[in-house]
Amino acid sequence: MFDSLLPEMISVIDLILLSVASFTGSVLTAALGVGGGSLLIIIMAGLVPPLALIPLHGLVQMGSNASRAVLTREHLDTSQALFFAGGALVASVMAVALLVRMDQQWIPVIISLFILYLCWGKVPQLGLRSPLGLMTGGLLTTLATMLVGATGPLVSAWIGRSGLDKWRYTALFSTCMTTQHGLKILVFGLAGFSFLPWLTVLVCMVLAAWVGTKVGLRVLQHVNEDRFKFWFKLVLTGLAFRTLYTSFFS
Repeated sequence: MFDSLLPEMISVIDLILLSVASFTGSVLTAALGVGGGSLLIIIMAGLVPPLALIPLHGLVQMGSNASRAVLTREHLDTSQALFFAGGALVASVMAVALLVRMDQQWIPVIISLFILYLCWGKVPQLGLRSPLGLMTGGLLTTLATMLVGATGPLVSAWIGRSGLDKWRYTALFSTCMTTQHGLKILVFGLAGFSFLPWLTVLVCMVLAAWVGTKVGLRVLQHVNEDRFKFWFKLVLTGLAFRTLYTSFFS
């Protein structure tokens, strides 16, 4: 009976795994400030079709970022957010043409390689918060998010924490990420992706993410952060290699 509410390629077990991944990703983001989006998308890469991967991830992540943006809106520098959004809008127009020409089977491969880079590469601390810098960051990171989904660390690096207290940083980062995910959903919708068949999956994942945020703020705030991040990198690396193996040999 419940199966009839799910897309053909998603079983009840898959739905449970996706909900658990959404919950766990939100716990990590709430407790550590980063990593949840990367974990969620690399797990989703093994469960959902490539074309559905990035738009579904974007919708779940938009809810999480939008709630933080609303709660910190009084600390937002609106002009900075608008400059970033201007660049993001240009990138979205470019992405429409790019996505219709791209072989969707390469999406999990690109995402896996990007996750490996986030784990073991060096993300530059650019901190380009001038109007031109923000527009450039909006353009480049939004274009990247259309292909790899989890670009939170790149946006964080581009905005930079220098000169911003934690409330102003959180407000700007959350607003920029909400803008990116919202444009991503629009672009994939224009490219022909239908969210309606995935409604049950999305509702379950969004609810799981909300619960995960609550748990993360209360439970994991006392975890040894350095040790946890090391083991977390190993888990992400294993999942990324698994996705690469599946993409080429299954």
